Amino acid sequence: MPEWRVRGTQRVPRIRGKGTPPGSKKPEARDVHPISPAEAADEKHSLPQLRASIHRQLLERLNLSNLDKMDRAEVNQVIAGVVRDLLEEEGIPLNLEERDHLTSQVLDEIFGLGPLQPLMEDASISDILVDTHARVLVEREGKLYDTDVRFQDDRHLLKVIDRIVSGVGRRIDDSSPMVDARLSDGSRMNAVIPPLAVDGPHLSIRKFKTDVLSAADLIRMGTLTQPLVKLLEGVVKARLNVLISGGTGAGKTTLLNVLSSFIPPSERIVTVEDSAELQLRQPRVVRLETRPPNLEGQGAVNQRALVINALRMRPDRIVVGEVRSSEAIDMLQAMNTGHDGSLTTLHSNSPRDALNRLETMVAMANLNLPERAVRQQVASAIHVVVQLARFSDGKRRLTCLSEIVGMEGDVITMQDVFRFEQEGISEAGDVIGQLRPTGIRPKFVERLRAHGLSFPASMFSDIQRASA
Repeated sequence: MPEWRVRGTQRVPRIRGKGTPPGSKKPEARDVHPISPAEAADEKHSLPQLRASIHRQLLERLNLSNLDKMDRAEVNQVIAGVVRDLLEEEGIPLNLEERDHLTSQVLDEIFGLGPLQPLMEDASISDILVDTHARVLVEREGKLYDTDVRFQDDRHLLKVIDRIVSGVGRRIDDSSPMVDARLSDGSRMNAVIPPLAVDGPHLSIRKFKTDVLSAADLIRMGTLTQPLVKLLEGVVKARLNVLISGGTGAGKTTLLNVLSSFIPPSERIVTVEDSAELQLRQPRVVRLETRPPNLEGQGAVNQRALVINALRMRPDRIVVGEVRSSEAIDMLQAMNTGHDGSLTTLHSNSPRDALNRLETMVAMANLNLPERAVRQQVASAIHVVVQLARFSDGKRRLTCLSEIVGMEGDVITMQDVFRFEQEGISEAGDVIGQLRPTGIRPKFVERLRAHGLSFPASMFSDIQRASA
């Protein structure tokens, strides 16, 4: 029967250290309240302490530097053996399945992300959101769900956060309580700790998808329609400059990956990203990523410097993962000086708001350009704005495809070519609606025809509305 030490109101299993020889008589525990194995199994609150105790014992018994030289299978075998020995020494009644589960959890604590590791390995999860140690949320198919994953306390969560950021050469502490980084597998993480986070540490992970969604996947998911995919493919091949707009999690990067797949493999593409997420399959791709400052606050390289450098690398196309600040002016100038067919994204709620945000970003460059001159740059550089949104049912949809047609006075003129019209919500909570043409035939159709791409006039006519 295991010995249990009372700590506060919890009964914690007592694990002997390496100094106690196997088979020797156990020392008497003070304030021990013995319980049966059945009672121990019912006390689920003791399992985290059991895992932590096993973890501490492993660190004492094992040489982690030697484990680094072994493959995962060998490490699993070694640690499983030590865990088995520790449990046998203490007489803790666990069956084979429970023992394997405990071993897996201990491995995650040593080499992985602790309680989050199973979530990282779940392909159906796109986001992991840790709201202090007591609550972990995940996003599946656009919807948030609570999980039963918990950390022992804030200290445990901070330990995992510190392991993540130190692994990518960053730090997080009282002097630097907020960090944004890319993990080794490409996932993006953001962490905020006290004093900025009032209730405790917070961690957000946007998982990196190894299986890139294709145009066919977006059609199946209802994000796009088959005719619209063909039109967007023509837009890319005809070298029109495209701006993808949408809110957080609307699917901008996913659509950018799809549109990038239409670029001919013969072209040289230079990508500029804050955190590398794009997964282009063409053979002539140069990937550039910003660099944060080091521990001394030096050595940062921002997106504007990378965009300027990209222009010197003889690109056929420039793809900016997300335009956020003063690099907007350099991107617009590139689009206006022979780098047609460029693609980028930004956060915005509508095509018109996207243009307004571009103007604001250009102003961040402090070039003191007249407002009309900035708008002329935008109107001549951007040809198509694609708006995405995530709806209440969790699905991402293209809500508007707009064409910029020029200037009228001091105002940029644009026209909607396709627009999603929501008609209601089903009893199951699904959004009911259709992506319909507005009846306007875009001017860029002539440019598509010049590249040998033709589309029927019926594609842009709203027959249903006209018949109604």
